[in-house]
Amino acid sequence: MDVWSWICELPNSDHHWTESNPSFELATTAASTQLNSLTRSIQLRAEKSSGSNIDDLVTFSVCLQGFHSSQNIIWVSDTCSLSSDKPFLPLVLQLLQEIISRSPTAQDSTCPRSQLQKLKPDVVSWIMDSHTSESFSTFFNLILLTRLFWVCAFDSPTEVGSFYFRSLLAPNLETTSFNSSPALKTFFLTVGVDAELCFMRTLGYMLAKWYILREVGVGLQTLTPLLSSPKVGFSYATESHGFWVLKGYAPVWGMKLTRPKTEMSKSNYFPAFEAKDAVLKYALAHQQLEVVIQLEYTVGFYEGLIQVNARVDNLRVHVVQLGYNKDDDVEFGEEKHFPSRIRVWVGPEVGANYVAGLSLGRSTNNGEREIVAQNIVKGSFENSKSPNKCCMTTPPGEEVAGRRSSPKGGDNYYEGLRERYSGGSRVFTKKGGLVLAGDEYGQGVGWRLSKEMEGSVLKWRIGGQVWLSYSPNQIKSSHFETRCVEWCDEVDLPLIPSKLFSY
Repeated sequence: MDVWSWICELPNSDHHWTESNPSFELATTAASTQLNSLTRSIQLRAEKSSGSNIDDLVTFSVCLQGFHSSQNIIWVSDTCSLSSDKPFLPLVLQLLQEIISRSPTAQDSTCPRSQLQKLKPDVVSWIMDSHTSESFSTFFNLILLTRLFWVCAFDSPTEVGSFYFRSLLAPNLETTSFNSSPALKTFFLTVGVDAELCFMRTLGYMLAKWYILREVGVGLQTLTPLLSSPKVGFSYATESHGFWVLKGYAPVWGMKLTRPKTEMSKSNYFPAFEAKDAVLKYALAHQQLEVVIQLEYTVGFYEGLIQVNARVDNLRVHVVQLGYNKDDDVEFGEEKHFPSRIRVWVGPEVGANYVAGLSLGRSTNNGEREIVAQNIVKGSFENSKSPNKCCMTTPPGEEVAGRRSSPKGGDNYYEGLRERYSGGSRVFTKKGGLVLAGDEYGQGVGWRLSKEMEGSVLKWRIGGQVWLSYSPNQIKSSHFETRCVEWCDEVDLPLIPSKLFSY
């Protein structure tokens, strides 16, 4: 789907404009009924009208064909002037602004939509100029798909929403994959964190709905089998003011489900749950993982070598519940996945021969280790004594990242994790997130580089792996799971003395 190229190739004079308005078929499929067969489609149309003797104005609209709906036009754009230097800038601005303004609510959100300012045209115009047509085309496809999510799934009849998920979103899911759009990274770096959160929460909400529909049915499994789930979500890394920062977003239901090999060998990767857990699963599916990994680095120049040091400044892990206000009385609203393990790595690019050695600072107190323990838990239902073996990485402490034994104790097996967000010994924030400072991680790591690299800008790798676990918090249920996501990107390491922190 290359909508942007089609838009850019529209004729800019009346002489080349045909009598019928040009259209781009976003999605089409044949549908059969008892009476006849018909073709259903969603189209993007361009309609030209002369607004004055100077400007030729074009309006875009999204139209339906073959649906039992009295409304054929479901979205109309603002007018675009073909005589402008950036004729389609108003279209891009409108799509982005409407995506941000319709961002789903998140419980305990710090991103109020009412306080967001309108996007500046100069910022979006610079993004259009600084990327190739192919790169910006991927970005435009993403924002168009995201905007049409609200139009088709919420503002149109049910059959239109089903058609959107099956025939438009599912075939184009690669648009939402990690690092698929460099222009999206540039957009986030220029518009600020508030607009970034609103955009990514809209995208996460859309993907959450798709995962729910794919799992329960409506024919989406035939298009994207469960075992070949696309890697959806977004991450990017940047270097600024002596910091390396990696940001990652992932819908929880799109994260990889981790299980013992005995369970993974079963034919059904997503097993059916009892009816009483259906509402619980629906609530859990609307969660999104939001992570910030921030490392501080310094560079020292010495006779014969360059010393690069890095340490964890802070890690911020949050799980947000999308689509609900904080005051909503939502069933299972207090049930959330919680961060149970996090791993961070940083280092030179693979095969680098300019690194002479690696040195480690004081060892962390939060080392990864295997523990065999017996816990006697006094729960609200009955007492249980359950042996378990888990692989964990504190700071989350008692929280588990993976279970190796079967819950023979029934519903009480995971009772020890109830009410995990409260208590003086917990490291979680009041909202269930996790914020860790560099004090818990020792003195960091260092590398010695060849003096010949002075004056160059190197590519350094930064990555992270996060596990989220769920066990019943305030309800009685046998549902337990752990999911995992991994991100990796490159950041700049400038070895220029005038621009670096030096000892």
